[in-house]
Amino acid sequence: MSVRQPPEWAPHDAVWIGFPSHPDLWEDDLEPARTEVTAFARAVWAEGKGETPILVCADEEAGEAARALAGDFAEILVRPFGDVWLRDTGPIVMDDGSARDFAFNYWGGKYDLPGDEEVGGLLAESRSITAKTCGWVFEGGALDVDGTGLAVTTEQCLLNPNRNPDLIRAEIEARLHDDLGIDRVLWLGDGLANDHTDGHVDNLARFVGPNRLALPAPDSEDDPNAAVYADAKARAEAFGVEVVAIPSPGAVERDGEIVPASYMNFYIGNAAVVVPIYGSVNDGAAVAAIGALFPDRRAVGVRADHLLTGGGSLHCISQQVPKL
Repeated sequence: MSVRQPPEWAPHDAVWIGFPSHPDLWEDDLEPARTEVTAFARAVWAEGKGETPILVCADEEAGEAARALAGDFAEILVRPFGDVWLRDTGPIVMDDGSARDFAFNYWGGKYDLPGDEEVGGLLAESRSITAKTCGWVFEGGALDVDGTGLAVTTEQCLLNPNRNPDLIRAEIEARLHDDLGIDRVLWLGDGLANDHTDGHVDNLARFVGPNRLALPAPDSEDDPNAAVYADAKARAEAFGVEVVAIPSPGAVERDGEIVPASYMNFYIGNAAVVVPIYGSVNDGAAVAAIGALFPDRRAVGVRADHLLTGGGSLHCISQQVPKL
């Protein structure tokens, strides 16, 4: 049996969580974002019933701030990084305890922040995990897996010429097979409007069981992503995947601009499923709908408004360490 990336609902030993560390990046959102990240870590910890949250801080100042907010329920790890998006820059730990550390080109050259290329190796080293270096550009948020060899991604991201311009679809599928144990790929089209990552799938579609995919349902006729959701649903059903509808947050704006707010950016922990919420009318319904898919876990909504100013949410800042 091939070595595979395990599904997120498989048991975890711990989870790395990026802690906002650079005032020049976060500005007025720094302290509120730190509060949101701490609330996320606390929900994952679940009063000792979940996994160990490891707040990864880029410097000692951030480490002291994390210790003050988290107390004793989280570990604090200081390692240099550019920003908090460890889903994309951290190592992917496989079901045999090894890891995969991919090349990173700052989401197609958009945000060149020193440290983001190296942090994956540093995190693996911090837990004595052997990491294989994979010589092509890939971000963890671009793919979601169901543990059977099936993965879902978007054409907008993995086929984008700003990532691996010399690789065609078949070659990318071959590399996913060799590096992550993927046998079948469900290709969706575009991701959410104004998503800085060029359509990461963890903001659009998430596996919630083998061959079972959660997708947003439009909030209203003027939902900015209604066409994206409809196309994803049609492709998934044509592929033979069972689709489960989750309410969409609808149009979420900041400073008059639509932002890529999504309930799909939830994190599946050992004891809790933690769902980002934004003050939308559908927050409660989405938490309940996602919670119903994981009856053995508690569903918790955590505000992520300030995190979203950086371009991502709860799943984007986290990378789990599976229990072997």
